[in-house]
Amino acid sequence: MEIRQAERRTRLQRGRSAAVLLGPAFVAAIAYVDPGNVASNISAGAKFGYLLVWVIVMANVMAGLVQFLSAKLGLVTGMSLPEAVRDRASRRVRLAYWAQAETVAMATDLAEVVGGAIALNLLFGLPLLLGGLITGVVSLALLAVQNRRGQRPFERIIIGMLAVIAIGFLASVFISPPSVSGTIGGLVPRFDGTESVLLAAAMIGATVMPHAVYLHSGLARDRHGSPEPGPARARLLRITRYDVGLAMLLAGAVNLAMLLMAASTLRGREGVDSLEDAHAAVTQTLGPAAGLLLAVGLLASGLASTSVGAYAGAMIMQGLLRRRIPLLVRRVVTLIPALVILALGVDPTRALIVSQVVLSFGIPFALIPLVRFTADRNLMGADVNRRLTTALAWLVAAVISALNVALIYLTVTGS
Repeated sequence: MEIRQAERRTRLQRGRSAAVLLGPAFVAAIAYVDPGNVASNISAGAKFGYLLVWVIVMANVMAGLVQFLSAKLGLVTGMSLPEAVRDRASRRVRLAYWAQAETVAMATDLAEVVGGAIALNLLFGLPLLLGGLITGVVSLALLAVQNRRGQRPFERIIIGMLAVIAIGFLASVFISPPSVSGTIGGLVPRFDGTESVLLAAAMIGATVMPHAVYLHSGLARDRHGSPEPGPARARLLRITRYDVGLAMLLAGAVNLAMLLMAASTLRGREGVDSLEDAHAAVTQTLGPAAGLLLAVGLLASGLASTSVGAYAGAMIMQGLLRRRIPLLVRRVVTLIPALVILALGVDPTRALIVSQVVLSFGIPFALIPLVRFTADRNLMGADVNRRLTTALAWLVAAVISALNVALIYLTVTGS
């Protein structure tokens, strides 16, 4: 009896110690439920119903593999992905690589600040420019926590906001349950014309985001260090799989809830072409409480994702150029383009779409080096990818890159 109790206590202690190690993947997962995801998922559900459910599932599985490889690179090598690129590139290549990564980071920031501004407009009727400014100020406060208190308190705040996002969007599924048969039917891969291809590409582009790939390698390294080969590293990699799996499961559920909500309540409705229109339609169909939860979820999404995006941008610059700019200063600088867009009166939903196109350019630059490095035995040692993992990773990189090329082409040509 005493032996069984001792074994039970040991298992509980191991479980608690493993739970303490969770966290970095949940911070990176904020990128998978940002305002760009909200816009693309709601548009897909409103226009095509349950048709593109399979895209959500496929994107989430691919994102899980990508994020695990990113975390593994940081844990095994002790380098973030930008640092690994820096060590293997000439100065000219590093500068060019940094320029594209910085452009992608600014596009990410644009989408997230605009999303926060839209949410504040929906909740309180604030002008978009003022809403964008408030979003930026709040994100400064969140980054100040990271600067003064370290990574763990920042993780807790971001995970708390992720929970708010989940409640905000999952609630609608319980208020108005989607069609079970429609949802299952949507798991069959298919399209319905050019616009459905465009939306599928936008959904995947908004899911697998370059800054999350760069960031996760540094987050995992900074949180856990780079243990020597052996049982400690093997255990850490195993826990990282759980960390990524749970984070992606939550992010996938939120994305799926967005699409199912739109499919069950907005399908076939005219004039649902923006987040404001979708909010009005949800409020009218499901009631003020559902509309409020949607707006709160969107606000939490914008606030959390813009903070994480700024954090990622600082890590990219430090890794590639070995230059450290104070995180709060960087936050102010990258906030300016988004505020200019809002001040000019550009349609916010259109700005979100264009930002996703810009993000598409950066995806191959993040994925291709990641796969190459994690498949390099000289760099990864005994933790190098298995052949099947490498093959799947190259397939994921090819599919995502091809779909994003299609997104760019279809958006530019207006097809």
